Amino acid sequence: MFLGTLLSLAVVVTGAAIPNGQTLSLNGIPYYVSGIPVSTLQGHDASAYAPSLSEGMDLMPLTVIHVTPSTDLESLLSEYVERDDVFQPAFLRAVYLAAPTTIEPQLGSYAAILNPSGTKLLLVDSDVHNASSNSTIRAQLTEGLPSGPYFVSLRTGDVFRAYRLYPDDNLAFIQAAISDEKGGALPLPAVTENAMTKDVAVPSRLYYTPTREKPLAGLRLGVKDIYHVKGLKTSGGSRSYYYLYGAQNNTAPSIQRLLDLGAVFVGKTGTVQFANGDRPTADWVDFHCPFNPRGDGYQAPSGSSSGSGAAIAAYDWLDLAVGSDTGGSMRSPAAVQGVYGNRPSTGAISLDHVLPLSPALDTAGVFARNASLWAQTVQAWYPHFRHNFTSYPRQLLLGGNGWDGKGISPEAHQSLTTFIRGLEVFLGTNHTQVDVSQRWLETQPSTTPSLEDMLSLTYATLTSVDQFNHLATPLFADYKALHRGRQPFINPGPLARWQWGQSNGGNTSYEIALRNMTTFRNWWEKSGYGQSDDASCSKSLFVSVYSAGTTDYRNQYYDAPTTPPLGFSTGRIAVFGGAPEVVVPVGESPYNSTISLKTEYLPVAVALQMARGCDHVLASLVARLEKKEVLRPVNTGSRLYF
Repeated sequence: MFLGTLLSLAVVVTGAAIPNGQTLSLNGIPYYVSGIPVSTLQGHDASAYAPSLSEGMDLMPLTVIHVTPSTDLESLLSEYVERDDVFQPAFLRAVYLAAPTTIEPQLGSYAAILNPSGTKLLLVDSDVHNASSNSTIRAQLTEGLPSGPYFVSLRTGDVFRAYRLYPDDNLAFIQAAISDEKGGALPLPAVTENAMTKDVAVPSRLYYTPTREKPLAGLRLGVKDIYHVKGLKTSGGSRSYYYLYGAQNNTAPSIQRLLDLGAVFVGKTGTVQFANGDRPTADWVDFHCPFNPRGDGYQAPSGSSSGSGAAIAAYDWLDLAVGSDTGGSMRSPAAVQGVYGNRPSTGAISLDHVLPLSPALDTAGVFARNASLWAQTVQAWYPHFRHNFTSYPRQLLLGGNGWDGKGISPEAHQSLTTFIRGLEVFLGTNHTQVDVSQRWLETQPSTTPSLEDMLSLTYATLTSVDQFNHLATPLFADYKALHRGRQPFINPGPLARWQWGQSNGGNTSYEIALRNMTTFRNWWEKSGYGQSDDASCSKSLFVSVYSAGTTDYRNQYYDAPTTPPLGFSTGRIAVFGGAPEVVVPVGESPYNSTISLKTEYLPVAVALQMARGCDHVLASLVARLEKKEVLRPVNTGSRLYF
């Protein structure tokens, strides 16, 4: 009886043991090695070299290098060090040369170059028949691998990708992930020694080569945690949602398209709960708000794409981050964190398998630190927009407040003025300052209400009623069924919005709000400043100030939220008009920090808007402005520019 019980226990224990990989350090740099092999090294027993290769571990570092008779190996290795933050010379302890048979005459010279770099074991494709010598040994990979650093098991010969671990000190990520090598993702189980933070694992850039089909190959991508990714749970900023629903079986088509274009997913980024708008610290109850790295590091990151914006502004090792914009959730984080971020034309890409705020208004955008990469991504990601234009817009219109310098620093005003002058030179035109509200009254019958009156409740109603119907109602029902009738916890902001929507007309008010939005959109495209043009796609370029570098400390106290955002503002034009708008950084403004007690600097940013459907033209314009140095790439950290 005892033996039978013991055997049963052994079966259970054996079945439950799943390798989760391991962490290790190489020259003080932390790495993660998953339990998922990508190839196996055969034909040679490297265990005899173990003492010099693996420092007593089963894993040894290995570099795969593709060479031809014309390869300049010294230049290639220098390129590896310059291009890739995962590769380091310690990976040259063992080298596998993927080479054609005609490489045989060069093997001696390659060995002479590699030996001073610390290479103890030089392996060559077994097809190179005369390779076996004192300096080279024949071997074979069961699956061909791209050039780059790997780890190989001395015991099994299994080869694993090398992932470098970076700490998420700004709390930008909810969950880090690695590829399951089957089209999905796995949560990263690597541990961290940092306070409240996690590590993010990034693969070598050397594994990827951009092509026409994969222009984003190797670009590391963070994704706002409202997008489903196969193999991972989605939180939407809610602990209740995260634990209620299991790992997702599908990846959102919008994210899958980026992966198909070559982007490399590294994790989920933090979001205001269910993509609403909350104050950091006070309203972020379920999770902690990410930290904006600009200035003194204690300014609000804005939202709701807080984590995606913070990640791009903070981490050199991340290239792109996806967010969403319903009422400003891309543009506001881009503005206050000094990066490039957009709201595309409504309907630019599928939002299936994405948590909704308002399907009538939701859009998917991307953050980057330079205009050229942002533009390249936008033009590849949104495939169905016109791009065969022959000119840029001939009208330059300045809307909203801030252009006169009132209420902002002289430095911020100078940055805005300098940018507009550069834009005028580039477009070959002078700017005109316009008043959208006045334009509306001038083109409407005298009995028509003002934009401020007609649209005061529109955004609040659309978002609060839509999300209550599409997300809150099924969440409450599912949670209640599983938890004995209990209601899940909801952060103060979303809860106040949903309650306001239901107590202010619900679905009936929603229909009125939708009609008012449609009225505005039709007017904006026909009589407003969102008119299309045959030659330039958009008749006008509409520019507004999105951030003047003013402070917004995250340790301030505020009254509890009671309503959704009310009123009409310049930032709502693209929302109701369904038009593409991108926020671009144009300068910095100094302030005396109450945190650091030093002079710090915050971003100054503007929004550029064109007619609906002109996303590719807008992207082209922004990229050209960077080439002409009207716009500049930004750095990570406290300052945009060094």
